[in-house]
Amino acid sequence: MDHLKNVKEIVKEKYGEIAKSSSSCCGPSSCCGSTNEIVGYTVMNDEYTHLEGYVADADLSLGCGLPTEFAGIKKGDTVIDLGSGAGNDVFVARAIVGEEGKVIGVDMTKEMIEKAEQNNSKLGYSNVEFRFGDIEDLPLADNLADVVVSNCVLNLVPDKQKAFSEIYRTLKPGAHFCVSDIVVKGELPPELKKSAEMYAGCVAGAIQQEDYLAIIKEAGFINTEIKKTKVIELPDDVLLQYQDKDQLQSYKSSGVGIFSITVVAEKPIDKTKGCCDDSCCKN
Repeated sequence: MDHLKNVKEIVKEKYGEIAKSSSSCCGPSSCCGSTNEIVGYTVMNDEYTHLEGYVADADLSLGCGLPTEFAGIKKGDTVIDLGSGAGNDVFVARAIVGEEGKVIGVDMTKEMIEKAEQNNSKLGYSNVEFRFGDIEDLPLADNLADVVVSNCVLNLVPDKQKAFSEIYRTLKPGAHFCVSDIVVKGELPPELKKSAEMYAGCVAGAIQQEDYLAIIKEAGFINTEIKKTKVIELPDDVLLQYQDKDQLQSYKSSGVGIFSITVVAEKPIDKTKGCCDDSCCKN
């Protein structure tokens, strides 16, 4: 447990630094390694600029997908964005829900919350809110959201079972989540796994894809579907910080893979409780 606490503190510290410097996890001052060693590392980030609601100041290139692309968000929905950062996905979701809906971003880094609120104050959205909190213990009511989204964040959470249980709790019955995240197939070399820097940099916190999907099922979700898969090719200069050349060659020929997946799943309706007689169900 001490190790998990240490990892969480490292993540908080790193993302606090990113918010202050307005740099990205895999960008000009990368948390995927020493901030002075890696320049322009953007292999995980997807293009956002074409999306309605995009705000350049909120885009820190921290994501590994476009969760709103497959989230099925509708006008009037209540949407929760976990690990909302400077507000990138929140503002994209807000463009979809319109004035009738609401979007709540949650982040455990105070500096990110401050940056997101600054961005929102410029936009003047009254139905956008940012809350400081932990994904493993969300400061949100039960049966609140029509959709939960998250972008390359849950892999950084030490207790993923608790995280998905919290997503389940905050979703309305019949509602769903859509998250983009990092998973692995095969075993990453120990040199990569044990690096706290890589953990904060979106890779070493990833678990096996089958384990990831099993956690979703154990949390109670149904109709789980991977909507998109993208291979993450880590540059040699990144990998060589943790391996020598012989180890690198062995890794490349091993078939081990790092992937970004965008996955959706639904919270079932428990008809025995008569929930759909009131407003807690997804319309």
